[in-house]
Amino acid sequence: MKRETVVVLDFGGQYNQLIARRVRECNVYCEIYSYKTDIQTIKDIQPKGIIFTGGPNSCYEPDSPTYTKEIFELGVPILGICYGAQLMMHLLGGKVEKAPVREYGKIEVNVDTNSKLFTNVSPKTICWMSHNDYISKAAPGFEISAWTNDCPVAGMENTDKNLYAIQFHPEVLHTQEGTKMLSNFVYNVCGCAGDWKMDSFVEDSIRSIREKVGSGKVLCALSGGVDSSVAAVLLSKAVGNQLTCVFVDHGLLRKNEGDEVEAVFGPEGPYDLNFIRVNAQERFYSRLAGVEEPEEKRKIIGEEFIRVFEEVARKIGAVDFLVQGTIYPDVVESGVGGESTVIKSHHNVGGLPDYVDFKEIIEPLRYLFKDEVRKAGLELGIPDYLVFRQPFPGPGLGIRIVGEITAEKVKMVQDADAIWREEIAKAGWDKKVNQYFAALTNMKSVGVMGDERTYDYAIALRAVTTTDFMTAESAEIPWEVIGKTTSRIVNEVKHVNRVLYDCTGKPPATIEME
Repeated sequence: MKRETVVVLDFGGQYNQLIARRVRECNVYCEIYSYKTDIQTIKDIQPKGIIFTGGPNSCYEPDSPTYTKEIFELGVPILGICYGAQLMMHLLGGKVEKAPVREYGKIEVNVDTNSKLFTNVSPKTICWMSHNDYISKAAPGFEISAWTNDCPVAGMENTDKNLYAIQFHPEVLHTQEGTKMLSNFVYNVCGCAGDWKMDSFVEDSIRSIREKVGSGKVLCALSGGVDSSVAAVLLSKAVGNQLTCVFVDHGLLRKNEGDEVEAVFGPEGPYDLNFIRVNAQERFYSRLAGVEEPEEKRKIIGEEFIRVFEEVARKIGAVDFLVQGTIYPDVVESGVGGESTVIKSHHNVGGLPDYVDFKEIIEPLRYLFKDEVRKAGLELGIPDYLVFRQPFPGPGLGIRIVGEITAEKVKMVQDADAIWREEIAKAGWDKKVNQYFAALTNMKSVGVMGDERTYDYAIALRAVTTTDFMTAESAEIPWEVIGKTTSRIVNEVKHVNRVLYDCTGKPPATIEME
């Protein structure tokens, strides 16, 4: 599908996804590419604009990430952010050096409101700074457009060549008018029309899937989560009864979830889907026995999923395509596309085995962020209670159990999680937090119950608020809710004698435990 695109060129910054997400909030499509991507690939995309991300390096060091100067001659508007701004100045003849005063956090920035980048921005605005180096001298042809007390070149521009650079991060919420600045870049500078909307995405996707599949048979990996549910309904609208949805109950689901998924998508549910449920609990437990390392667990679960699907496909006969609910953060966090470090292998991206017995894998949501998936679901007519249900990872409770997985541990997590979710809902906090769950730590500690010594496990409760699931803050759940949950868990869940509350945000933690 041809659409106007802004390219985010990633130099290892932690906010690469966030930049792309903010651009898409402006109704402009955006994709992330590594700085190692060759210039011809960028040319072939014919981007309306390019954004250089931040990064942890010093651009003047010999081994630091860089790019060919040819990119500045393409006639495409470019915005450099933090390291990206410094690299632009370094390559074009400016000077970057160690800052005499390191800036970090919320800083008041003075901006020239005559700049296209700062149209309708306050002359003094709060921005998020995070840098050890600074631009001591702008490159020839550039005029300074923003500054602070300690950073004389916080923003600069060469309007003749449509090159813009800023030292701060407009993509984070701490920059009060950051979204306005990015909107100014994509509309005022790049001249984008803003054609990235969910109604057109759904319509285009259905058409392109029909063309790709033709008369072939399609198998959909349906977990019952938001992503796979939207993918299933999208495929159903595209190819009808050529689609078979396979729900693998791997024994790592939440309490009663297998039956709930079948009730929605099975023969008695509202959707006319070919639905097959595979009860494979023992098979997964056997493969995972003795495995403690999180990445290994993810990869085992991912491979076993595929093997189950292949077996079902052989029974159905001549299945051509496998559908997965992969979304864009899965792709980027698995180290595909951008330059950031691999955070975790997602079972449907980095967890795939080398050989897969299907003609092709279809991932219709591969370039959508979570909130875009929800919008697509609403466009498809999926009920709100399904679209806005709690996110649940593909590997399930396998990554909410730290260390080895056993059937006994799974039951402990299921019971504790059900209690936590029930108490959160009773207190009305299910509408205030974006994700909440219980996880089993690998820690055992001494306790006393009924005047007897115990030596049992600790459950960790988690609840976060987030807008995009790329950054998150721990929710300040009232103590009475945590206290009641704790009391119920230690009394109702066997082999648990301690409950902890996870106060860590993302970053430095991820939302899930593993």
